[in-house]
Amino acid sequence: MKYPYPIMVNLAGKQCLVIGGGPVAERKVFSLLEAGARVTMISMEFTEGLVELANHSAVVLHRQTFHPSMMTSEEFMPFTLVVAATNSPEVNAQVYEFATAQGKLVNVVDQPELSSYIQPSVVRRGKLVIAVSTGGASPSASRKIARELDNNYGEEYAIYLDFLSEVRHLVQSKIADKQARQRMFKEMLDWDVLDKIRDGSFNSWKDKLYLAIERGPWPNGLAGQVDTDRPSWSTITDFGQRV
Repeated sequence: MKYPYPIMVNLAGKQCLVIGGGPVAERKVFSLLEAGARVTMISMEFTEGLVELANHSAVVLHRQTFHPSMMTSEEFMPFTLVVAATNSPEVNAQVYEFATAQGKLVNVVDQPELSSYIQPSVVRRGKLVIAVSTGGASPSASRKIARELDNNYGEEYAIYLDFLSEVRHLVQSKIADKQARQRMFKEMLDWDVLDKIRDGSFNSWKDKLYLAIERGPWPNGLAGQVDTDRPSWSTITDFGQRV
């Protein structure tokens, strides 16, 4: 595989197929479910964790062996992603061959040369997703780097990203001028929001900030203009920087 092309795929409600029922397949399934996918699994045996998912509305288990004809049947055609996670290299190779022939994106566990996509190691903090891949060269190194990132990016980043998203929508509704909005979005990153989340002062500070922004429409949609009854751009900037 050449350098893989990194993308974030929206799998919410999309059908995905996993061939295999062991611990590796289980990890793949739970990762897909986290992304909101609907998962069909094919295997003669399943881990206890996968069996417990049998009543999950987004999961279908088929206790049967994989056959290449499944890839061309109408029942299995709608899948967006296919994962081959069996302990048989021959079966995994068959899955790759037939899934590729059907134009499906396929991942063969531990065989990047037989994969059209690689699932990276992932650190999730709400809207923040940090993906690490070595292009299949060393999955262990990917996991090690992901653990280091996991230690450096705490749960406060989930709250932080939600805040940035909320402020972005609020500013877009108040400030018509695109350049003024972009200036604010850039300067917001210098505010000590993460420290406020960590020390417990964030919620009260955020309420006051939102109130300042909501006090009235910005004059002519432009930030920074003088108006004694409405907040100027410098007022919001100074407020955001206060500890």
